[in-house]
Amino acid sequence: MLNKLLAWRHIILLFAVLPIAAIAQPLTAAEAIHRVQQRYAPAPANTVDTIKAGDPSTPVTGIATTFLDTMEVLREANRRGANLVITHEPTFYNHLDDTAFFADDPVYREKLAFLQQHHMVVFRLHDAIHLASPDHIATGFMQELGWQDYVIAGNPSLVTIPKTTLLKLARNLAAKLDARTLRVVGDPNLEVTHVAIRLGAAGMQKQVTALRGDVEVLLAGESAEWETVEYVRDAIAQHRHKALILMGHEVSEEAGMKQCAEDLRPLFPNLPVIHIPAGQPMWSPANPPTSPGDKDAAK
Repeated sequence: MLNKLLAWRHIILLFAVLPIAAIAQPLTAAEAIHRVQQRYAPAPANTVDTIKAGDPSTPVTGIATTFLDTMEVLREANRRGANLVITHEPTFYNHLDDTAFFADDPVYREKLAFLQQHHMVVFRLHDAIHLASPDHIATGFMQELGWQDYVIAGNPSLVTIPKTTLLKLARNLAAKLDARTLRVVGDPNLEVTHVAIRLGAAGMQKQVTALRGDVEVLLAGESAEWETVEYVRDAIAQHRHKALILMGHEVSEEAGMKQCAEDLRPLFPNLPVIHIPAGQPMWSPANPPTSPGDKDAAK
């Protein structure tokens, strides 16, 4: 009789535990991505914010944000147990991640094979994070520099900073943003206080528009060298107090994806959410890497 009672007790306990086990099922990549999408603005119909690699039903073991999911970033994410990578920029070398051109390319094939081998999922978060109000990439940049109190009328693209020179400003940016290839157009002794910001690759028209009025210097991610760069050079030749600092695309937007990791942690209390910087791909002879494998992503 005692044995029968014990057997029934075990059966009852088993059924009592089953609902809890069902609730504790691992979060899939699709479910995690849905939470991320709810955190920011709705993406447009033709958005690039889609899964670029991997199976959306994959159970998530950890989440990594980054400016761009380079091979180094993917290896580091895998080493740290993060199999859902949220990248701001393309995985496969063009805005739409169109892989037709790369179908037989060895670099593309090896990167894709790595993702498949380690059951990793890549999701791009570009449109929604920029469309949020305010733009979360821009606010991350401001926080990295400590410029939150300098923003004009809540516009994260225009600031008034304590008076300094163009050279001092450039050096300060290089130090705070760890920018080893920052480039400048303008008089090093130019006094600046009104600064416009156009992160990433905003395009010539937005960059030139930002330079009008009282703005002395534009901080931009990148520019075609025959466009905004030459506009600023002509403005200087006309004795206008204008300057341009090209920080590099990665340098200008990485802080925003670092902030993204902070934004997402409360959404995933049971998962590690980390940020892995992609680092600058280029270097100058005046500031070379210490070894061929020296990358900021290893930080």
